[in-house]
Amino acid sequence: MLVFKFGGASVKDAAGVTNLANVVKQYTDQQLLIVVSAMGKTTNALEKLTKAYMDQADDMHDIFNEIKEYHYNILAGLFEPGHPVFDEVANTFVEIDWAIEDEPHDSYDFVYDQIVSIGELVSTRIVNAYLNKEGLKSKWLDVRGYVHTDNTYREGIVEWDKTKTSIINDIPALLEKGIIVTQGFLGGTSENFTTTLGREGSDYTASIFAACLGAESVTAWKDVPGILNADPRYFADTVKFDELSYTEAIEMTYYGASVIHPKTIKPLQNAKIPLLVKPFTDPSAAGTVIKEDGHNQFTKPVIILKQNQVLLSVSGKDYSFITEDHLSDVFRLFAQNNVKVNVMQTSALSFSVCFDLNEQRFEKLLNGLKQDFKVKYNEGLMLITVRHDGVNTIKELTEGKTILLEQISRNTIQVVVK
Repeated sequence: MLVFKFGGASVKDAAGVTNLANVVKQYTDQQLLIVVSAMGKTTNALEKLTKAYMDQADDMHDIFNEIKEYHYNILAGLFEPGHPVFDEVANTFVEIDWAIEDEPHDSYDFVYDQIVSIGELVSTRIVNAYLNKEGLKSKWLDVRGYVHTDNTYREGIVEWDKTKTSIINDIPALLEKGIIVTQGFLGGTSENFTTTLGREGSDYTASIFAACLGAESVTAWKDVPGILNADPRYFADTVKFDELSYTEAIEMTYYGASVIHPKTIKPLQNAKIPLLVKPFTDPSAAGTVIKEDGHNQFTKPVIILKQNQVLLSVSGKDYSFITEDHLSDVFRLFAQNNVKVNVMQTSALSFSVCFDLNEQRFEKLLNGLKQDFKVKYNEGLMLITVRHDGVNTIKELTEGKTILLEQISRNTIQVVVK
């Protein structure tokens, strides 16, 4: 039994969906569970719609109409007029109509999950219908009934025991009957509300199903030839890893390597299930294999860039030392506001921390910290992480930039710059 995950880039248009079906046709002798992300940049567009709704902006309906038109154009390239999938997609979009009909009353994160989740619900309707059209017997599955989470909206924490029971009870029998197509990124609460698992969370969804079902492997089909030492959008001379150990992959994703969601690896490591990262444009390519005994070969340093960073420093209002009690209060506020720390550094009089900017969460964090601390911060920064022999690389990458924070450990150098 195999688990496939197809990201947004692989289904960004009608040709992408056709290519997905052609990939699946090469594995008809296997039981397949397919996890699909929202199409193209739909998640970004739905995030924009969520903000417009919360702000009650004048262009809210224009944004929504563009999203619908984008999907209807894909449908038109795949199906004849009158196919039932047109009504299925229209009925799914009605959920957004209902959500934005009244003025917002719920929290931003709750509204975000109810709106942004529609991207995956629509994409999987389209993919499932096309697979059946191509003679590949497929069943659409609502993941919210199987991946159970708590009520932490935008960062749903998986309730593993309940999730595993739901998956084991139903999925093996369904796989006997054909392919399963379901949504990445989404979960459901005990009150039947939708949660999301964090941006790029579809990889994590695939690993959840694989770990619960004891899959042979997970394949993440990407728009890159495998896992590279650096992002090819910024570096021309990247090299591909043929193999990586689970440990190295976890380190890379923790520091911000965007090719795999950070939570993906650990469930697979626990179950000893390999993760393959392969290009959807060339299914026969070897890609990268992540496994227990994966051999790490670092002919070049690993370089990870994280944009849109905040560097924040807190100090006591009375110029006292920063003690363990102070740090406890600071970390409590970070946890309450779901702000994840990328780098931290402490001195006698201050504590500095670097993290991704989320405007709503940052504002709440800032208000909480200012009650007891003096706070200074810089926005619009970049965090550069270099692993494995990176001293010379860091010098090149920081040339002409102002270094605001630097941290060096055995295998890793991290620098915050503007």
